[in-house]
Amino acid sequence: MTIAKLKYVSTTVLSKKYGVTSKQLFSELVKYGYITPDRKLTPEGLSAGAIYKEMIKDGKTIKYPAWPEDIDLNLTSDNQKYITATKLGKAFDLSAQKINFILSEIGWAKKGDFKKGWVATNQGLKVGAHQSEDPKSGIPFIRWPESLLKNMTLISTIEDLKGTTKQKEAYATSEAVEFRDKFPAKHRATDGHFTRSKSEMLIDNWLYMFEIVHAYERKLPIEEEVYSDFYIPTGKVYIEYWGYENDSKYL
Repeated sequence: MTIAKLKYVSTTVLSKKYGVTSKQLFSELVKYGYITPDRKLTPEGLSAGAIYKEMIKDGKTIKYPAWPEDIDLNLTSDNQKYITATKLGKAFDLSAQKINFILSEIGWAKKGDFKKGWVATNQGLKVGAHQSEDPKSGIPFIRWPESLLKNMTLISTIEDLKGTTKQKEAYATSEAVEFRDKFPAKHRATDGHFTRSKSEMLIDNWLYMFEIVHAYERKLPIEEEVYSDFYIPTGKVYIEYWGYENDSKYL
């Protein structure tokens, strides 16, 4: 049986995994007691698996700290714990692949270059995404704040996709009920969607004719109960039709 040899990387290489500069990571390592300001490993650093490696520079042998490439230091400046998509998905009984799809659907993540790995979007960064990179392959991945496990937008989207969404009609506002009563969905589009007006039906038919995947009356990825008339997953485009007496209640 062949035992894989553990690979060690420098602080500079490790910083790419955490999506920060080597200077920032060095400051964090000092702050959390893994190394001293003069770059010497502490007992905590050694316990975490760090070792000294040597390199020749200007004819002199220099020792420097090296870290297991798969080390998980959980370093953050705000004491927030970050987790991978695998751990995030596990909490919802979903695979990493499915949770990444959901995060992409919400608009927090997107595929990396050449469709490899995942990159946080601006919206993802706003909810605390931490961009990282595998030190060996260079493939990007994202670490998410553990607090995301309680994010209602994420929970609601997962419930929708699982088909476990709780009925909320009883809690709908009087304005929403009035709007739906005034404009019932009775116009059947070519793809089977029932729309609330002939104009919406024509929009739906046009999207279907040009083979554009779309959804009708899609909830926006926010905590409030707000819907858009059409949603195009490719490009994360929301389309709102303003033909109801210039009524914006359903925006």
